[in-house]
Amino acid sequence: MARIAVIGAGMGALAAAARLAVAGHRVAVYERTETYGGAVRRRERDGFSFDTGPGLLPLPAVYRDLFLKTGKEPLEARVELVQVDPAARHVFADGTGVALPNASRAGVVAALDEALGAGTGERWGDFLVRAREAWDRSRRPLLEETLWPNWQVLADREPYPAVPHKRLLRTRRASTVAEVAAWELRDPRLVALLESHALAYGLDPRTAPASAALLPYLEHAFGTWYVRGGLRELARAVYERCVARRVEFVFGAEVARVLEKDGRAAGVELADGTVAEADFVVAGVAPEVLDRFVSGKAVRGGGAGEVPPQRGLPSRLTVLLALRGGRPEGTAHRTVVHARDRNAELDTLFDTPSGTVADPTVTVLRPDDPALVPDAGHEAVTLTSVVPAEADQSQDARADAMISAAERVIPGLRDRVLWQEVRTPADVAEATGAVGGAVPAPALAAGGGRLLHPSNTTGLPGLFTVGGWSHPGGGLPHAGMSGALVAGLIVEGPEFRGSR
Repeated sequence: MARIAVIGAGMGALAAAARLAVAGHRVAVYERTETYGGAVRRRERDGFSFDTGPGLLPLPAVYRDLFLKTGKEPLEARVELVQVDPAARHVFADGTGVALPNASRAGVVAALDEALGAGTGERWGDFLVRAREAWDRSRRPLLEETLWPNWQVLADREPYPAVPHKRLLRTRRASTVAEVAAWELRDPRLVALLESHALAYGLDPRTAPASAALLPYLEHAFGTWYVRGGLRELARAVYERCVARRVEFVFGAEVARVLEKDGRAAGVELADGTVAEADFVVAGVAPEVLDRFVSGKAVRGGGAGEVPPQRGLPSRLTVLLALRGGRPEGTAHRTVVHARDRNAELDTLFDTPSGTVADPTVTVLRPDDPALVPDAGHEAVTLTSVVPAEADQSQDARADAMISAAERVIPGLRDRVLWQEVRTPADVAEATGAVGGAVPAPALAAGGGRLLHPSNTTGLPGLFTVGGWSHPGGGLPHAGMSGALVAGLIVEGPEFRGSR
């Protein structure tokens, strides 16, 4: 039985801790804040309840597997999963809208044809077929296996089978999301539909590799799910599974450094001077934080040929709206309100990030969940939008622009507001420790490896990394997968390659 110190109580760290405890190890988690879950937090006020992090769960099989592998009780015995249908309603710049059925290619094709015109559904359906091929090529090396030592192959190999595009005397294949959208989908509303999936993860569709096509495919193939009571309930369930498996939690415990002995990790030292010795250390923290823990040594992406940590990623602005008046029957759980000028939005976000997007793309979440409101005469609505990291100086203007965008789908919204709260990148930074509140993107192949993440192993033997800033990257499913990979590396040793 080994002693294992886990730094941070984010979802990836919790997943690793539960698996390691079941394997017979003695696990202690040191969390600098007073709660668990990382970005998966909850805000409660006056009988209203809001998720302040992710609001929906893709690929729930990851957490089903976690619960099966850490005990005989399934995930559904601890939380109620609800399949969201429609998966999303989209309102485009020209005012047209479409509700896309959950996990139904035929239904999506029919809905697009009816809403946007004959032929649009077929083009999107053909795109999904190609996206599935990208998924089949990427799934194991990007999600289920440890990062290949020859990861450069993933950096250079584009898994998306782009359609040849003839222009003048040249034939090209799309290499970015924007090119896939423009050359293969053509309709500006389909373009916005595809690009919004990249933007939701903080990716610039003009530079994100074509392999990002698998992001909408994941949602299409595996559905979109909501956890009754909010996503915080998932974090609670995973935390309680850890406690049931005798994982020790120390909250309010800020780690100052990782201890080393004989050239390997040997535990952690807390800010108050407390020393906790360990045989292995698992760090679920952002790159800049890990750099402080192991000063004077590049342990992640610092050597020749290693994947460098992602930096300079955007953050999220979240507006919590407590509304008078109940949720109208038939309201979509999620509505994406697309920017009227997408190019201006992308320029402001990624080229001149000090500016304010006057008309942003906004995701509107309106859950049908009595647990979130004081009574049926009220509604809890959450608005989210991508913003530059550290973008707190203009939060009021950004929030006001988001509310204006949401008014396109919620008539009379401002008149219904009882109170509102804004969660800024600084709040994300407080919850996660990431500089500027940056939010990591999922790992993606191609693009020169810019969207790969460093391996879960490090340059310091005995020190492993977990969570969104490690392979396989950001997002709730990816965090759970990173926990499985780290547990496998510790339990089975360096020969471990991935789940079977």
